[in-house]
Amino acid sequence: MNYKNLIGQLPKIGIRPVIDGRLDGVRESLEISTMNMAKVAANFLSKNLRHADGSAVECVIADTCIGGVAEAAACADKFSRESVGVSLTVTPCWCYGSETIDMDPLIPKAIWGFNGTERPGAVYLAAALAGHNQKGIPAFGIYGRDVQDSNDMHIPDDVQEKLLLFGKAGLAVATMKGKSYLSMGSVSMGIAGSILDTNFFESYLGMRCENIDMSEFIRRIEQEIYDKEEYQKALAWTKANCKEGKNYNPTEKLKSREALDKDWEFVVKMALIGRDLMIGNPKLKAIGYGEEALGRNAISGGFQGQRQWTDHFPNGDFMEAILTSSFDWNGIRQPFMFATENDSLNGISMLFGHLLTGAAQIFSDVRTYWSPEAVKRVTGYTLTGDAANGFIHLINSGASALDGTGQQTINGKPAMKPWWDITENEVEKCLEHTTWGPGMLEYFRGGGYSSTFKTKGDMPVTMCRINIVKGIGPVLQIAEGKTIDLPENVHNIINERTNPTWPTTWFVPNLTGKGAFKDVYSVMANWGANHGAFTYGHIGADLITLASMLRIPVNMHNVSEDKIFRPSAWASFGMDKESSDYRACETYKALYG
Repeated sequence: MNYKNLIGQLPKIGIRPVIDGRLDGVRESLEISTMNMAKVAANFLSKNLRHADGSAVECVIADTCIGGVAEAAACADKFSRESVGVSLTVTPCWCYGSETIDMDPLIPKAIWGFNGTERPGAVYLAAALAGHNQKGIPAFGIYGRDVQDSNDMHIPDDVQEKLLLFGKAGLAVATMKGKSYLSMGSVSMGIAGSILDTNFFESYLGMRCENIDMSEFIRRIEQEIYDKEEYQKALAWTKANCKEGKNYNPTEKLKSREALDKDWEFVVKMALIGRDLMIGNPKLKAIGYGEEALGRNAISGGFQGQRQWTDHFPNGDFMEAILTSSFDWNGIRQPFMFATENDSLNGISMLFGHLLTGAAQIFSDVRTYWSPEAVKRVTGYTLTGDAANGFIHLINSGASALDGTGQQTINGKPAMKPWWDITENEVEKCLEHTTWGPGMLEYFRGGGYSSTFKTKGDMPVTMCRINIVKGIGPVLQIAEGKTIDLPENVHNIINERTNPTWPTTWFVPNLTGKGAFKDVYSVMANWGANHGAFTYGHIGADLITLASMLRIPVNMHNVSEDKIFRPSAWASFGMDKESSDYRACETYKALYG
């Protein structure tokens, strides 16, 4: 099962070949080369991009080159029929600026002007972007650094990079539109991110917010509103693959074996029900529950859990860890974006990373900064190498995706791969390196199980987080860095100081020597909330491009300036890129307003 269960067609990329409209010689000489440029762009994007559900990205090319407003309108009509959610205009020549541009304000758009001397494609690019900026419809400008010959259909590397940045972010924007965030419960322990901000979802993401009470889980468990055949399969798989870990509870509070087994049955049912609540399950209709079979069309969701639930019932950690992983009893499948403690802002941060990469995302507490001095005092160990300036302990209450073990590989190195590239052997390794400790009863009075693992070091990762600030609105923070390994005895000493039944990642951000990235301590001190989401790879540039499309300013990042790609208009808001980002986002407001 994957997000193909979600309602709505997958967005396509529309390609608009724009041409000089003058007939009797000029237009005729450009028809073939202009349409070929569109085909080359479509072929490149289709081969190099994938939807997060694994589907190939489809490109739609206008039926004719666009020389004026009539053909622009015909193209817009076709794009509307074809579910185009991202618009790319291409041209090797001069065209009529505001007569040919894409005027839809809700679709992310870019213009690629060919850098050739035979015809002034760059002149059209500048004129069209000026038209977009004057009309208040931001567009990205793509222009190759080096001059090409007019018959050269090769896409230069720098153009490829911008096409992919734009394409991935644009598809993410279009994919979220019309989907739901499902809040299962309400606010967990006063955490701000679990105070559902419907204005943010509706105005910035084009999503709706759906809400249910956690009692729905009890209703479905007691009335057996789940696929019983799948439940037996899931329970058998869990018993065979999910190793029970050390029980850290005091002797006088230990649950009996019978009670522990009952908890396993309960949490497996929770996982089935949580998934069904998000995307539905047609098998429920066959047992008389047609309404429940529909689901909530939720591309993301979260479970409150603490404390009203966990003070009495087994916790949701197994449900959250399994759903956010790239596999379960049904095999390898697309991970769900499911937030611990119903932290919807971290759930959306996870969704951003997943839509850009196709990989599972890891939900973590940004728990502790460990300085070299503190590590030396506590363990006697002197930090060296990547850890020499200290590190941040990322940890979760046992609900992290098993992909976070780092047991998958790319070119022999630890990774968290797009779900469609994962092998059965890698699934087995993730399961082998995860144990499930009985929930610590001082936290989870109702019991349950928590995933326990240690993330392998030497993985490039990007941590991000959406925060909402009164007077500003949503802001995005980004920290690229890597995971590290610690000597086993050092890991154990530090890890045992907190809850050892929870998954641990040792994270070192890349430092720039200034601002929030002056040192590791400053990253921790400037992080805007108690949670963060991290993904495999350095995708900070992708996140910045995505944020600009949604009009969300970036308040903290360590991405090099030459990789930042925002709409052309942003350059008119001042020479400092981050200040201009704030001013542009304030001017243009939320994408869906």
